[in-house]
Amino acid sequence: MEGYLPIEYGLFGEDGVEREELCGGDERRVPWKLKLLHRNPPVIVIEDFFTPAECQEYISITTDSLQVNSKTFSSLASSTRTSTTWYCHFSQVPSLLAKTKRLLGGPNSNNFPLERMEETQIVRYRMGEEFSWHYDEVPTPAKANGGQRIGTLLVYLNTLGEESGGGTVFRDLLPPSSSSSSGQNNLTMRPKEGSALLFFPALEDGTPDDRTLHKGEVAVDEKMIAQMWLHERIYEPVVPEGNSHGEARDVVERREIELGFR
Repeated sequence: MEGYLPIEYGLFGEDGVEREELCGGDERRVPWKLKLLHRNPPVIVIEDFFTPAECQEYISITTDSLQVNSKTFSSLASSTRTSTTWYCHFSQVPSLLAKTKRLLGGPNSNNFPLERMEETQIVRYRMGEEFSWHYDEVPTPAKANGGQRIGTLLVYLNTLGEESGGGTVFRDLLPPSSSSSSGQNNLTMRPKEGSALLFFPALEDGTPDDRTLHKGEVAVDEKMIAQMWLHERIYEPVVPEGNSHGEARDVVERREIELGFR
């Protein structure tokens, strides 16, 4: 993890399971489970990041959020994205913000600032829709707002089997040996309800890491995800109109208390 946005490993025991005394006060959720899918560049899975109830809650947010055609900053001219995106007010997604702060800040420190988080998006892929090879890094003109994206966090809101497509695939990264021996040639994260995927489009100093080129496979069944990017510096939200980090501060703090993070 040297050079990349650090996460709080102190939350987890040697087995990668969230330490019981730090698990928080919400009886509806089970401990997080940390898995390293790829070491260099790091690609990390946090199982049970969302509860099933939170997944359903975030799917329902789409009825009250700004819907747009999905787009990307990718410099690949052939990149194709056919999904639908809803941009959320920060105040609509306190669980995601509180849990992200904790994962990146540690128990009771909450030191990853909201101001460096980009607007949360809820994204839907219907049958036949995809997001072909692309980078999450932002081009130089866009870096005036928040600098480079140094972290990508995806939360899968439903489960898809291998026959249903929709996996997140890294073109230049090899899977674990067990997956490779079964005929899988690229590192792939299959959508699993409540699991989060964390990887790093750039180093913490803003240097892009082009090894994180990835795609969203063509979906056979509907796929829903929540996604957010983390920036080098303070990021000013652009959409929806009137969106701000400040409006979410109190509701995020209340959610942190409810979850036992404070």
